[in-house]
Amino acid sequence: MKMELIQPFINAADAVLSQGLQSPMAIENLSMEEEAYRFKGVAAMIELSGDIEGRIIFDLAPKTAARVASHFAGTELPETDGLVREAVCELANQVIGNAVAVLNDQGFKFRVHPPALHTSEQGPKSTEDTEALVLCFDTADGPVFMNIALRYHNPTAQASAVGA
Repeated sequence: MKMELIQPFINAADAVLSQGLQSPMAIENLSMEEEAYRFKGVAAMIELSGDIEGRIIFDLAPKTAARVASHFAGTELPETDGLVREAVCELANQVIGNAVAVLNDQGFKFRVHPPALHTSEQGPKSTEDTEALVLCFDTADGPVFMNIALRYHNPTAQASAVGA
């Protein structure tokens, strides 16, 4: 996986989490995953198709998701509140929106699909041509995991983006 594909997502997550939670955060862990992704709690997945294909998963432990949602809502929410799941999807939307703006400026053309909430224990697996990178952002409200699995679909887009 090329850094020019994933860096906009890392930068966007850093900005959205730091600003939205009004606290500093740091990337704690970074790993490549070959096995199927095992969810930690409340997860939203957004798929991309076009010049860049793949998916990004935002995954928060239930307590972390409730804290983040409470922070965004300005009121205490229980883990079981439907707004918690919606907040995780909104977090994913904000990060993807910021990253997509950067990638569009680089000339990539793709479609961003709406977030899908995942409740199963196991998620998608990496493929031979699409590695998955898992990052853990340590926030004051708890860890936020981001699983990125992207690849170039259009070889001419890759050549022009690298030369730009």
